[in-house]
Amino acid sequence: MSVEVLDGATIVSFVEDEEAFNGLIHDRFSNLDTNHDGFLSYAEMLKEFQSLRVFETHFGIDVKRDPDELAHVYDSLFVKFDHDANGAVDLEEFKKETKQMMLAMANGLGFLPVQMVLEEDSFLKKAVEREAMKMDA
Repeated sequence: MSVEVLDGATIVSFVEDEEAFNGLIHDRFSNLDTNHDGFLSYAEMLKEFQSLRVFETHFGIDVKRDPDELAHVYDSLFVKFDHDANGAVDLEEFKKETKQMMLAMANGLGFLPVQMVLEEDSFLKKAVEREAMKMDA
């Protein structure tokens, strides 16, 4: 983890860079697709949802959540990704929903810089790294 400064423009710029964004999407999708069938099952997506620990922490402090509530949240997230409701998420669905979520985060952040603790392999960390490389060039 590292502390980084970013704003909505950092995220939007990253998402609009199709080469960088699509490359990261493809890599993340491939890593999640543990059985290599070209689709993400609920079980494969669940591991990613759980690893984010968004609902299990509150400002970095572990919080005991009702398991049924967590299951409902994870089910709802999977449905958001599974646009054609076939029970699996393909690469295009994964890319489209991830892009929408990233742009929603950008919109929520606005254009005033904020400091955030970011996981090393997160989409946001990759957006910050891309911006830093552009500034160094």
